[in-house]
Order: sequence, then structure tokens, then C-alpha cells
Amino acid sequence: MKDPIPSREEAWHLLARYNQSESLIKHALSVEAVMRHFAGIFNEDIEKWGIIGLIHDLDYEKYPEQHCSMTKKILEEEKWPDDYIRSVLSHGWGICSDVEPVHIMEKVLFTIDELTGLVTASVLVRPTKSILDMEAKSVRKKWNMKNFAAGANREVIEKGAAMMGKDLDFVIEETIRGMRKAADAIGLKGGVNVDQ
Repeated sequence: MKDPIPSREEAWHLLARYNQSESLIKHALSVEAVMRHFAGIFNEDIEKWGIIGLIHDLDYEKYPEQHCSMTKKILEEEKWPDDYIRSVLSHGWGICSDVEPVHIMEKVLFTIDELTGLVTASVLVRPTKSILDMEAKSVRKKWNMKNFAAGANREVIEKGAAMMGKDLDFVIEETIRGMRKAADAIGLKGGVNVDQ
């Protein structure tokens, strides 16, 4: 018998069980929103992509030194489907995992995990502190500033965009659009009122 498909609610409860950090939860919600957005672009399973985005850093707060390997253990114990587990592990390819992104969902996750951090940092230095009025060019201006959002690995983002077969500017723009859909939840609505 196949493992049951986890619901978004189950994924959320699991995330909350292992994570209390506001910044990690906002990151999870950012990645979830962007994954859902890209699933729509690629005509894929929006719910599945969102759940994998939401849960991708499940172990990071409690087990940073065992990132990805503890997530694998937890999700196996929770009887998550193998393809969900594999997709989650692929976001750490070459860093803390040897699972190479193969499916388009995995390639997107690999790319936008780092990119959402760079976008968030770019929003927070804006006068409005809002993602609703930010464009891709604002992120691009910060791209070569090595000290800005130094934790956001530009090489991984570029490699991921190439794996997706998409232009980097397109990926940045669509990541921003995805994050706009969760602007309230991720604390990036700022002082701008824009009809969504």
C-alpha cells in the first residue's frame, strides 16, 4: 500500500513541531508561496509543490548540522511518500545532500530556496519595506554586492536557473510574484497598498 499523501495542514503541524523561529517559519511560507506560483506556471500539482516548499527546511532549527538527513528520518517515520522525501532532500544538493534535482519541481526548489532569502533582504532595505512595489531590477542591483545577504548563494541560484532552462531575470521576477501572494504572512507587505 502506498503511503498516504500528506495534507497542507499535516505539513504545517509538522513544521510547527520542529520550528519555533519566526524567521525560519517565514522562510518556509515564502518558499511555499513561490513553489505554488511556479507550479501554476509549469502546470503542475500546486498543492504538492506547496507542501514540499513548506516542509523543505523541517530539521534546520533543531538539527542544523544534520540538515536534510534528519528531515529524511522524520519524514520516513511520518510515512511520507518517497517522492516527497526525495524532492525535499534535493534542495540541499551539493551542500548537505547528494540527491540531485531531476524533476522540474526539484530544480525550482533548489533555485528559489536561496533566492527567497536574497529577495527578502532586498525588500527589507527598501523605504517601503514592501514586496508589493519591488521589481526584479532591485534584486539585480544587489546581486554583485557580496556583503549583501551573503548567506544567499548566488552560484546555486544561477546553477538552478540554468537547470530550469530559464533566464535568471525571469526566475527572480516570478519569485517576487510568488512571494507577493504571501506578503502578509511573511511580513513583507510593508507600507504599500496594492490590489493583488
